[in-house]
Amino acid sequence: MDKIKNSSATVSQKSKQPLRIIISGGGTGGHIFPAVSIANAITELRPDSKILFVGAEGRMEMQRVPDAGYEIIGLPIAGFDRKHIWKNIAVLIKLARSQWKARSIIKSFRPQVAVGVGGYASGPTLKMAGIMGVPTLIQEQNSYAGVTNKLLAKNARKICVAYDGMEKFFPKEKIILTGNPVRQNLTQNNISKETALQKFGLQPGKKTVLILGGSLGARTINNTLTAGLPQIRANEHIQFIWQTGKYYFAQVTETVNRMGKPDNLYVSDFIQDMTAAYAAADLVISRAGAGSISEFCLLGKPVILVPSPNVAEDHQTKNALALVQKHAAIYVKDADAEQQLIDIALKTVGDENALKELSNNISKLALPNSARMIAEEVIKLAEETNANNQKK
Repeated sequence: MDKIKNSSATVSQKSKQPLRIIISGGGTGGHIFPAVSIANAITELRPDSKILFVGAEGRMEMQRVPDAGYEIIGLPIAGFDRKHIWKNIAVLIKLARSQWKARSIIKSFRPQVAVGVGGYASGPTLKMAGIMGVPTLIQEQNSYAGVTNKLLAKNARKICVAYDGMEKFFPKEKIILTGNPVRQNLTQNNISKETALQKFGLQPGKKTVLILGGSLGARTINNTLTAGLPQIRANEHIQFIWQTGKYYFAQVTETVNRMGKPDNLYVSDFIQDMTAAYAAADLVISRAGAGSISEFCLLGKPVILVPSPNVAEDHQTKNALALVQKHAAIYVKDADAEQQLIDIALKTVGDENALKELSNNISKLALPNSARMIAEEVIKLAEETNANNQKK
């Protein structure tokens, strides 16, 4: 903490002019949590900073960002429909409206730098920022760069990445290896496994599997667990914490109640206290979103990854394979999950040597100071803008 305070004082001496920063993106927790972590790191280093988020109307950032204490404005943006091309006429209209609104926001807020963290809103916001002469920084979370970030990279000053080898997508001279920021409370709160298990009404001394499908949920993982309820009940020496996601919670709970909820199972739509959930878990089952993987690395959690096949460029599979190649995770194809996932999970969580090896290998991939590193680059760009403006 002293180191952060000293750094903050040093940075503040360089420029007395307050910093104005836009952070744009969202759509899922995998984009929102890192964005908030970056904002928190910026305000730690420069408490005088004014930060404005730009998100997508109707998406979860419109609630999560204000909950974190930051102002947000929504754009009427939507993603392209890859299955029904004709529906994209409305999407293109929304894109044009979003670009116009982003231009208005930038003109009014007058940021010295714009940061893109991925998600629908980052495209129009950073495109307009670049056109209007505002320096931009993009954060690419995945091991395979998305189309939007590849387009935005042409005008970006800095590109913060989480994986080696990203020069195949971006200009090498712009790349900074920072890793992905994670929710800061995950590393700030110490809680014992026994205390964590009590929070979920589970018993100490039993191996525990944490099932995550992302903040919105994962159909395949939920269907697999629903079908596997008899198997869960039969293995009472193992416990399960199951986050269904809000879209699937009603369906899952109806099935669980109808079949009879096993005593070794905790079910929730969204786990607020992820610190406790991770502390309780001996093994995690998860999609392969970049933000989640960064959390597993930082916490050294053994994980079985079931990549979603419904994402652009199949980037979750590429994220998973990047870990599997280093013996840092187990990979199960989405199409194979219903037949294989529970069996593999039960076998793995009961193998102490396998858990230890996975934990050791995934810990080696952690980059713990990601939010601060990105924040420092954002501040540098903002101060350069201030200095250039003062010369004019």
